[in-house]
Amino acid sequence: MNEEQTTSEFRGALQNQIAVISGAARGIGEAIAVELGRMGARVVLTARDRARLDQVKQAIEQTGGTALVLPCDLTDANAIAALGRQVHTECGRCDILVNDAGVGAERKPLIDVGVDEWDRVMDTNLRAPYLMMRALAPMMVAARSGHIINISSLAGKNVLPGGAAYSASKWGLNGLTYSVAEELRQYNVRVSVIAPGSVNTGFGDGLSGKDKTRMIQPQDVAQVVAMLVTQAPTSFVSEVLLRPTMKP
Repeated sequence: MNEEQTTSEFRGALQNQIAVISGAARGIGEAIAVELGRMGARVVLTARDRARLDQVKQAIEQTGGTALVLPCDLTDANAIAALGRQVHTECGRCDILVNDAGVGAERKPLIDVGVDEWDRVMDTNLRAPYLMMRALAPMMVAARSGHIINISSLAGKNVLPGGAAYSASKWGLNGLTYSVAEELRQYNVRVSVIAPGSVNTGFGDGLSGKDKTRMIQPQDVAQVVAMLVTQAPTSFVSEVLLRPTMKP
C-alpha cells in the first residue's frame, strides 16, 4: 500500500479528532503526524525542537490538515503535566495519543553504561510514555473513547548485547502497554504497541553496512498507525511486530 492509497483510503476518517504525537519533530513521529493530519485529525505536535515542529506543522497544513505546536521537554514531569492541561484548554479532548519519542545509546556492555546514560534512555523511552498517558488518558476515560499507541522496537522482543539499556526500556514499554490496555479497556480506550525493526530515520546510524532502501521506512510505521486508529470499534490490535520485507 503506497502513500497515495493510504491517503485515499483513510482521508477524512479522523475528522474532528485530536491526535497528540510525541517525538513529532522528525522521523517516525513526523511521518505519523503528517499521516494523521492528512486523515483529518487536528494534530498536536510535541518535542523539544520548536523550529522542526514548525516545519512539520507547515507540511501538515500543505496537505490540507491542521496542527498545533506545543513544545515540551519529555523528561520533565511538570512540563508534561502542563502539556496535558494545555491540550485540555486548547482542544478540549484527546482522541489519539502516539508516544513516539525515543533515544538510543552508544553500543557498549552494560557494565560500562554510566548512570546518566541509563537514566537518559529510561526517562525518554519509558518514563515519558507513562507521564504522557498520565496527563492525557483521563480525557479519554472521561469521553469513554480513545486510542493510545506506543512505538516500541523489536529490541523489546529480542536480546540486544551492547544495547541493554535501550532493550530494557523497550521491554518495559511493552509491559507498560499491555498492562495499561487491561486497565483502560473498561472505558472503551484501546492501547496498542508497534514494535518495528530497523527504521530508516538516521536513528542509530551506527548500523553501518545496512541497505537503507530495504529498511522499514517511517511512512511504513505511519500506515500501521492509520490502520490501528481506523479499526472497527469492537476490537483492537494489541501488538504489531513490523519487519522489513527483505533483510537490509
